[in-house]
Amino acid sequence: MTTPSNDPLHGVTLQGILEALVAHYEWSGLAERIDIRCFKSDPSIKSSLTFLRKTPWAREKVEALYIKLQRSKRPV
Repeated sequence: MTTPSNDPLHGVTLQGILEALVAHYEWSGLAERIDIRCFKSDPSIKSSLTFLRKTPWAREKVEALYIKLQRSKRPV
């Protein structure tokens, strides 16, 4: 029997995280929360994924925002 993972990012791709954040905040809201040029200047999923895969500090911020969003959506 497999125990479910407590990791909120388990089974979620970086692309899925980014798409969920863009769907919720839109690019402008995402750029306000995380100061990254690829969110401000001609943003796209593809260019953002390329940047985030090469930049650990930026990826950590995106993942943290995603976790915060998922926690706020959970019913209490």
